[in-house]
Amino acid sequence: MTSSDIQSRIDAFDYWYHRIELPGGIITPGWAPLSSKIYDIPDSLEGKRVLDVGAWDGYWTFEALKRGAKEVVAIDDFSDHLSENVKRTAWDTFDLCRDTFGYSEEQCKREELTVYDVTPERFGAFDVIFFFGTLYHLRHPLLALDTLSAVSKGSIFIESAILDDFSPYKGGMNNGYPGKQMVMEFYPGNNYGNNWSNWWAPTLNCLANMVAAAGFSNVEAWKLMNKPLNPASCRGFVRAIKQDMPTTQPP
Repeated sequence: MTSSDIQSRIDAFDYWYHRIELPGGIITPGWAPLSSKIYDIPDSLEGKRVLDVGAWDGYWTFEALKRGAKEVVAIDDFSDHLSENVKRTAWDTFDLCRDTFGYSEEQCKREELTVYDVTPERFGAFDVIFFFGTLYHLRHPLLALDTLSAVSKGSIFIESAILDDFSPYKGGMNNGYPGKQMVMEFYPGNNYGNNWSNWWAPTLNCLANMVAAAGFSNVEAWKLMNKPLNPASCRGFVRAIKQDMPTTQPP
């Protein structure tokens, strides 16, 4: 495909979530991630097997491959959205980027399924797990962390909305749960961001402790911004390690 052909295919989509730099200097018109450096992903993922949960357009899938990952499995069930006006297009944008980069389906797999369907029997174990922009869209976030723990043999990186500086129940911006409060709010309607697919948001301390409760250790947690200016900047990050994989006894 020529650059003109690629650009025409990109422009044919009504919405892009990720801003992905493609070969030839073409950049998709998304806005996420807000700051990829804050995610603190290692520069080298040489030889690693990576799981990208909630991959959407595939920014972190392709970033892992750029950083040397030998294989990435991207999953999404397309149940979350940003608003009622954003129509998701399943894997179409992902496939366009994968084709443009020239990655094979063997090294860059994608599966339409929920995080709860990820099992060691189906996928084996992963050296690195990305779990970005997904936890707060889930009805059962701790179950999701338990599920990912079962397929982890290395590091997990998590990004989520957090309540430290923003709570829709306490008055919005600058009205959250500062400090080390152990709080998680439930949104049965469109309470958070006028988005029906947002179910939960934890404080940063709560998020870190949930990750530890799921069997990860060496848990580190930080905020996207110390003094966020809007809800989109009220994000927390966690990095942790799964040191001991459960063993399965032979029948």
